[in-house]
Amino acid sequence: MKLDKAELRRVSLPLVTPFRTSLGTQHVRNALVIRLVTDAGEGWAECVADDEPDYSPEYLEGAADVIRRFLLPALFAVEDLDPAGVAVALDRFRGHPMAKAAVEMAVLDAFLRAKGVSLARYLGGVRRSVAVGVSVGITDTLDQLLDQVDKYLAAGYARIKLKIEPGWDLEPVRVVRETFGDIPLQVDANAAYAPGELRHLLGLDDFGLVLVEQPFAPDDLGAHARLAAAMDTPICLDESIHSAADAARAIRADACSIINIKPGRVGGYLEARRIHDVAQASGVPVWCGGMLETGLGRAANLALAALPGFTLPGDISATARYYSEDITVPFTLSDGHLAVPDTPGLGVLPDPDSLARLSTTAEWIARTT
Repeated sequence: MKLDKAELRRVSLPLVTPFRTSLGTQHVRNALVIRLVTDAGEGWAECVADDEPDYSPEYLEGAADVIRRFLLPALFAVEDLDPAGVAVALDRFRGHPMAKAAVEMAVLDAFLRAKGVSLARYLGGVRRSVAVGVSVGITDTLDQLLDQVDKYLAAGYARIKLKIEPGWDLEPVRVVRETFGDIPLQVDANAAYAPGELRHLLGLDDFGLVLVEQPFAPDDLGAHARLAAAMDTPICLDESIHSAADAARAIRADACSIINIKPGRVGGYLEARRIHDVAQASGVPVWCGGMLETGLGRAANLALAALPGFTLPGDISATARYYSEDITVPFTLSDGHLAVPDTPGLGVLPDPDSLARLSTTAEWIARTT
């Protein structure tokens, strides 16, 4: 397969409600959509980098620049391009996993559409639908929090995740647990706590949580291991895991007993599958995190979550959780599950009218030789 040209298109999707975490409040999801044109057909993907380098060192404009100036020229130079060859072609460029994940997914989509194979089948998925949860942001009041949780439970979500930070943790969790009883409930700190707050975090053991996600800094496996040894609630790592080697290292250090896999964070869906395999071999369950994806990323995440080791509901969620209009047909919840696309490639394409309406910029980059 030979890459002929590529389109980089920025889209802006207003959120139905602001989404607040310990990192800040988001009102709009700006995403970079990639379209590759090859001699075998087209492939689509999105880059999940945020506007600012807060969750990770990458940011959207930087990712677009890296893709334009370095990654695409490297792929143009490959005469027989396939998905496994993307990482090889891009290996000399250090870092930038979200940018690399986006171009890898677009190559995968084009390759699999040409082969007539779905992404779920290619990755090794075993489910036709997956149970999904929902992430609930930090709210101004406890009443607002209870209203949101009630709405999502009524919609049928299989699990509730609460974002927490210092000053918004034990009391919100207590109120949700007492109000809604024995629902699957977990919390996510996005690395908001210092190691000295370990004793305070032990108070979360009182609420029968599924897990506590990423309380400490990404590079502090020691603090996570100490908390895991002292706490009854399982510790889950997110920002700490960038590769299968990281996953193996964290498991050996007893820093976690669950892993959240976000394909953009780890450099793509093939590395995400490797992390799944490492975790499964160690008896560590995994689940698929979310980055407020458009329908393109949502479809890909559903394919990944169909793998056998994804035994906990992910943060994939229905389209309506975030957007009143998406660039693809909406994904809808059915009995706490979302269907895994089973047609070739991602299984979805952007709707031309929605894509045009939600786009802010578009540019083409062509092969020069």
